[in-house]
Amino acid sequence: MTIAKHASEITLPAQNQGWPTVLAFLCAHFSRIAPSDWQARIQAGKVHWYQGETITEHTPFLPSRRLCYYREVAVEPKIPFAHGIVYQDEHILVADKPHFLPVTPGGDFVNECLLQRLKNDTGITDLVPVHRLDRDTAGLVLFSKHAESRAAYYQLFSQGQITKTYQALARVDAQMAALPLPQQWQLSNRIEKAEPRFVNAIVAGEPNAHSTIRLLQVRQGIGLFQLTPHTGKTHQLRLHMQSLGCPILHDAYYPTLKPKNTSDYSQPLQLLAAALSFTDPLTGALRQFTSSQQLHL
Repeated sequence: MTIAKHASEITLPAQNQGWPTVLAFLCAHFSRIAPSDWQARIQAGKVHWYQGETITEHTPFLPSRRLCYYREVAVEPKIPFAHGIVYQDEHILVADKPHFLPVTPGGDFVNECLLQRLKNDTGITDLVPVHRLDRDTAGLVLFSKHAESRAAYYQLFSQGQITKTYQALARVDAQMAALPLPQQWQLSNRIEKAEPRFVNAIVAGEPNAHSTIRLLQVRQGIGLFQLTPHTGKTHQLRLHMQSLGCPILHDAYYPTLKPKNTSDYSQPLQLLAAALSFTDPLTGALRQFTSSQQLHL
């Protein structure tokens, strides 16, 4: 059994949807975890209010309260790829994440994630990712080191004041390969949750996802693309590439969901968060960071 070194947090919904107790909410929200497991965690004191007392099986549901719990998995996979630290100062840290390593705990992963690795490296317990990458995606992730300055860096993303540049490899058909390079597309459409719940889909409606995609090179039927997301919907770039008829190489979700296999590292998703640039909200300095990783045609 692997137990998280640090608590995960969840804010209870503002509206009670019929949960008489916190335990009832946890069982409904985390349906893949057996109710007996939650009972055992609660009895062992592993579930408590944020900076407060532990709960019991009978603690009533309290809307909008922050709850802390410690994730557990029977066997945690070890990711055999190294991460790196690209930059850090008083307020931020920029890390270079390998493929297959999650940014934060989730699913089968508790301590084997980029956040915990960086906490181990630096001793900074208040480290928080300002944005996320899929586990399958490699590249740059920005972290905040202090709660006092964190909101300023969150606003870079919420207000669209940060430029993220990705690279991707995908197969291209003969017609696209014959076009003069570079080629560019502006994509705008609506992305919503689909089934199963961890995948998304492009649907009809007002656009909420916008990307610029450029085809830079083609070699033996494989294209090197540069992708710039202007919004941050989950799996946005993967879906936009699919919509061009060019799903990213080794994508296990799109266009067809493949069986889960957390121990196969032979075919990483060919998607890389290659660069980040922004004006530092505290100093006014231009920050530009580049991943040391590359995708090779």
